[in-house]
Amino acid sequence: MNNTKKLLVSFVMLFSVLFLAVAVNAAAIGTISNVEVDGLNVNSNPAIVVGNSVNVRVDFNSLVNASDVTVEVKIEGNKKDVEAQTRNFDVETGKEYSRTLKLDVPFDLKDELSGTVDLTVEVSGDGFKTTSVYTLSVQRESFNANILSVSVPQNIKAGENFPVDIVIKNIGYNNLDDLFVTAKISVLGIERTAFFGDLVALECDKSLTSVENYGVDVARKCNEDNSDTLTGRIFLQAPYDAKSGSYALSVSTENEDTMSSKTTQIVIGNDFSSGTFLVSGSQLLVVNPTNEVVVYRLVPASTNGVSVSLSENLIAVPAGSSKAVTVNAVSSAAETQIYSVNVFSADGKLVEVVNFSTTTQGKSISSPVVVLTVILAIIFVILLVVLIVLIGKKPEKEEFGESYY
Repeated sequence: MNNTKKLLVSFVMLFSVLFLAVAVNAAAIGTISNVEVDGLNVNSNPAIVVGNSVNVRVDFNSLVNASDVTVEVKIEGNKKDVEAQTRNFDVETGKEYSRTLKLDVPFDLKDELSGTVDLTVEVSGDGFKTTSVYTLSVQRESFNANILSVSVPQNIKAGENFPVDIVIKNIGYNNLDDLFVTAKISVLGIERTAFFGDLVALECDKSLTSVENYGVDVARKCNEDNSDTLTGRIFLQAPYDAKSGSYALSVSTENEDTMSSKTTQIVIGNDFSSGTFLVSGSQLLVVNPTNEVVVYRLVPASTNGVSVSLSENLIAVPAGSSKAVTVNAVSSAAETQIYSVNVFSADGKLVEVVNFSTTTQGKSISSPVVVLTVILAIIFVILLVVLIVLIGKKPEKEEFGESYY
């Protein structure tokens, strides 16, 4: 019997110790005296707008001495939660502390136009914790068109018409009417604008009540043909003379109420741009694969021992064509001589330095064989340019449509 009593007493003592330990761990660290959101007391039902940042101030009185204390605030949404936490700090009994935290409220916090969310405030440290939960009103920004995605082909060639596929979603409070979308590559000087249409603020079902539609006017929102998301396609043409490399493609959408933009990188390849100036014997072939007339000024570079003259110094090359310039050089030396011709654009910028060589002493390097070679080369280049132009001008058609997200 005595053993039973001792066992019972031991069990009660152990239970009491565990209970006290749990009680200590669950003890409050203090009392939260004030919480403000952007300067408004949390009990006054402040409204926050998604897509913005809000400052949350927390004031509390400490009931204990504790180290490694933190203040954490958290907003719980339908689709995403956001939270912020202070650095660790120490508190002493009977003193009041204040901390301000910044929360970035995402656009996709909730699906509704407006509603409520829970704001949880927690002060904790050294096994102590105090938690309070408050209710906040949340609503969408008045007007906001979000560019969800911009897609282009991975391989784009100079001179090619390529599609830009764009997806736009209305994440604002109101409908968006008459949306225009512009796609451009500023450094290449290409731009195109297209009309994409209208977007409602929220898709809904006519069978639902106004309460189930988050209080939105059913007659205004429940047209089955309306969508809050759409897709569209714009075609751009990469210039024939675009250099190989990466370019910034900017896509923007706007109407009279809002504007938003998105930038992505695209890669354009041009295997032909480096072969614009070709050497064939004593001929300089200038190829213009672009769709505009180009003008060049040709200037022989001064070289010791070689006298250089050109059949033309100023040339205009039609679009999608080529032009041959005869380069006459006379050398007084028997060894191989290197000389060059500088090519300048119409605005005076050095475009290319074309190198030639000759080993003919005291004579021009021109010959009937060279001329024949040049003629054949010109024919080949012209055929190549025509082929490139025909491929580059393949007809494309813009497509616009809607998708439902």
